[in-house]
Amino acid sequence: MVKSFQGVRVAEPKKNNLPVLVKDHMSTSLVTFQAEDSIDHVLEVLTKRKISGAPVVGKDGRLIGIISEVDCLKEIIKGKYSNTPKFIGSVSEHMTKDVITLSPEMTLFDAAQKFLDLKIRRFPVLKDGRLIGQISLSDVIRAFPKLKSTTW
Repeated sequence: MVKSFQGVRVAEPKKNNLPVLVKDHMSTSLVTFQAEDSIDHVLEVLTKRKISGAPVVGKDGRLIGIISEVDCLKEIIKGKYSNTPKFIGSVSEHMTKDVITLSPEMTLFDAAQKFLDLKIRRFPVLKDGRLIGQISLSDVIRAFPKLKSTTW
């Protein structure tokens, strides 16, 4: 937009108020699993929903781990050697328990750096110890083209 100031035309700076925080770009409608779920069930859900992993929550809803396709491979390989058509191992046997989480108030730039440094595809987002969402590498990548006209 151009404004006139004492007869001189001055371009007004672009103002794009798109947020650049994790909380504004994370997924909040999450698929979650419980520790006692079978790997067979996890594979079925991951395939059906076209996702590569999900948080694992306890009965109280608190995050206790994360399960991914890579974690499920352990059970698939075990099934090959025992010649079993079902993958009966449990999530608790294969999930990652030491989960790195992000704050909803973290900037997307800091989150992007975490993705680069740690080579992780998704981070659960916690607020006051409660799972409120998840941000994936894809979420971050999708956000940046929308921010091209934003002054950071």
